[in-house]
Amino acid sequence: MLTPSTETEAAELIRDHASRKTPLQILGGGTRSGFGNAVSAEAVLSSAAITGIVEYNPAEMVMTARAGTPIAEIEAALAENGQGMAFEPMDYRGAMGTSGTPTIGGVFAVNSSGPRRFTAGAARDHLLGVRFVNGTGDVVKAGGKVMKNVTGLDLVKLLAGSYGTMGFLTQVTFKVLPVPKTAATMVISGLEDENAMKALAAALSLSVEVSGAAHLPESVRGRFIGGKLPEGAASVMRLEGLEASVAVRAEKLMSAMAGFGPINRLDADDTKALWTEIRDVTPYGDGTARPLWRVSMPPSEAWKLVAGLRLRAGIDAYYDWQGGLVWMRMEADHEADVLRHGIRSLGGGHATLVRAAPEIRAEVPTFEPLSPAVALLSGRVRAKLDPHGIFNPGLMA
Repeated sequence: MLTPSTETEAAELIRDHASRKTPLQILGGGTRSGFGNAVSAEAVLSSAAITGIVEYNPAEMVMTARAGTPIAEIEAALAENGQGMAFEPMDYRGAMGTSGTPTIGGVFAVNSSGPRRFTAGAARDHLLGVRFVNGTGDVVKAGGKVMKNVTGLDLVKLLAGSYGTMGFLTQVTFKVLPVPKTAATMVISGLEDENAMKALAAALSLSVEVSGAAHLPESVRGRFIGGKLPEGAASVMRLEGLEASVAVRAEKLMSAMAGFGPINRLDADDTKALWTEIRDVTPYGDGTARPLWRVSMPPSEAWKLVAGLRLRAGIDAYYDWQGGLVWMRMEADHEADVLRHGIRSLGGGHATLVRAAPEIRAEVPTFEPLSPAVALLSGRVRAKLDPHGIFNPGLMA
């Protein structure tokens, strides 16, 4: 394990490995250890020791931090000023069965985005600037502190979600937003998946600013917030903002949704706990290696995929992002071919194998296979940033 404490040390290590064309496995806090296709590398290069908040201006709502800075430190500093990361980055430790410490560099390296994704955008939409070391040991700076500064902005977006295959992140600059004063969740009980998607779509069409929309089938409903949700499948909608505003909007939402089924309201504490568990896939953090898939596809089609798979395989699933994100745990086989064929037949999307036993990982591609043209373009971009292919070789392809 190589743990440089400065960007300069990291650049020297990378330059040395590049000169010998020796691969490196890139790691942040280690919370997603085991994720991705197998990487064959001589050593692990971690950013965990490159820490510290470099600059934070609450008035401008912008923070700059070194890549290895723990998320807990970031959140504590933001909380002192009533601010936070609107994209709600997921904590993977429960689902992956890992320990480690979530870091801000890791968040942007995987483009982690939680339940507020469909209103606030993904992590990459909040990333303004980066510093990273490329595959030849050169330090590269891209972006800035404001969105209108577009210098290198495309490169910033490229690094987000590249899983350490295009550069070793050392510093990130990102925008933050005020934390809502309060929140409430409306729960419609007893809907089947198809009707639940219709209800969530209707809720999002209203002028009440729903910031979270998920459906928790009966098979999984009891594993959220200690079983406190009402009986039956739960279709949940979150409202956030000032207390008076939330109260008025909640009344309007409950009135509009009453025709779909029995509806109840959760208070702010239960709302916070529920959406944290939805974000972190808490029901499937069961200490097993049963295959866990993250499926993204059109909300109107996702329930059809789940219904079809249930006829052929043992699965458990729930929906986030109004149905556009499906967390799916297989009870036995990984069913990769069936799953990906089903996605293609319903208009497209992608399935990512988040967790599985080592022998399954050895035979099943973690990420949705790219088309030949996209794979060629991706390979050319990667070759420019990492000409010797030393960063996480094979992890994404």
